[in-house]
Amino acid sequence: MNANGASGARGLRLAIALCVYVIPGLPWGAPLPAGQPNEPYPAVLPGDSASVTCPVGSGPGTALSLANAVDLALCNNPQIRAAWANIRVRAAAVGVARAADWPTLSVSVSELNDRTAYSGAQSPATDTTGTMVVGEFDWRLFDFGGRSAMRHAAQALLEAAVASRDATIQKILGAVVQAYFGAVTAKAAADDRTQDESIARETLASAKRREAKGGGSHNDTLQATTALARASLDKNRAKGTYQKALAVLLYSMGVPAGRLINLAGDVDLRTGTEENDLSGWLKDTEQRHPAIVAARAAVAAAEDQVVAARSAGRPTIDLTANYYQNGFPYQGLTSTNTRVATVGVTVTVPLFDGFATHYSVEAAQATVRVREAELEDTRETTLMEVVQAYADAHSSLLNLTASGDLLTAAQAAFESSERRYAEGAADILEILSAQSGLADARSERTRCLAEWRSARLNLLASAGILNASDLKD
Repeated sequence: MNANGASGARGLRLAIALCVYVIPGLPWGAPLPAGQPNEPYPAVLPGDSASVTCPVGSGPGTALSLANAVDLALCNNPQIRAAWANIRVRAAAVGVARAADWPTLSVSVSELNDRTAYSGAQSPATDTTGTMVVGEFDWRLFDFGGRSAMRHAAQALLEAAVASRDATIQKILGAVVQAYFGAVTAKAAADDRTQDESIARETLASAKRREAKGGGSHNDTLQATTALARASLDKNRAKGTYQKALAVLLYSMGVPAGRLINLAGDVDLRTGTEENDLSGWLKDTEQRHPAIVAARAAVAAAEDQVVAARSAGRPTIDLTANYYQNGFPYQGLTSTNTRVATVGVTVTVPLFDGFATHYSVEAAQATVRVREAELEDTRETTLMEVVQAYADAHSSLLNLTASGDLLTAAQAAFESSERRYAEGAADILEILSAQSGLADARSERTRCLAEWRSARLNLLASAGILNASDLKD
């Protein structure tokens, strides 16, 4: 082996040493982000550290809470599974982008037999048998920031995928909240109508007793009978509405239709940051909402793609090293044992590519403008949802006090009319009117309670800050 071959071998060993010992210590991190769970649904709700479990549902005697309803929806919703799969795809893309910073090293070993036959009988055929070894090492040292831009773009797309997952969660939470409290309101209305029927039945019994004693007329009994029939009809309709609301809730949770569930009847009246001014809500939403964060990350990724497209038309510098034993690729074995090692630096300067780089840059710049428009559209849509949710929450919060006062007054009026009717100081029209007023007040109270809780949670979901702790009854 000549001196040049010995020098080349030392250079090859140096390049391999750089690959084995130096590169792993560079601050590039692992290709895949740490802490990504394997579950097909989000293991952590935004802003929380508690794991989501998949409940079986509510059995006999067990009330289905809003938190359990949300857990079921997150476990069964295909959009969540798709969002997690997209995160995995983007995480793998980060690894692929980081792989470009590493050198490539390959070795091939071939066992060959060369047989050369000559025409005529004067020269016998010759056979050469040997082992060919080819090693190749390549490391790109400089490329005007193309690899770095691709790495940043892949990381931005991964962040966008995570934020999109969180935005999907918030949207699903809002839908489940609406369906759950729609069912709660329908259940409370059915219970109220059942109580109204019971009161109407008691009023009819009282009218019959007065008629039997001669203190009331048969017309009073007929009117009380009519009121009872009306109450029974309202009860049946309310139960039908409740069954429809349950079907919508089951669908939103991804639970098979027909499953029996029991709903919790109480409604939380907590208040907190939802009483903040609208400008504060809009500011927090613009900074923290997952959909806006995802759109902003998509813009950053598109900008990095512009840098990567420009670098494709600029020079590159590569460190190369090769080792050949007993021959060269596609040339067959040599007649003698040889070992050849080469080390070099390659500078590649693109001269003309048919304007491909020019059009690639233009396409990347146009993509940036598209992503910026999508960001603005997402921002305006999200902030409009927050404005509407804030107005609903503010209005429903004011209605709570009014509905409480209405129920208290209606209850007192009915009790007074009931005593007066029992004493013969009031006619049937007065007690029926008070009975109807109490039923309306009870319905309004139930509606206002459910509207407040639903509006409160919808405001949190619209702002992108709804957490698991907010769902507990």
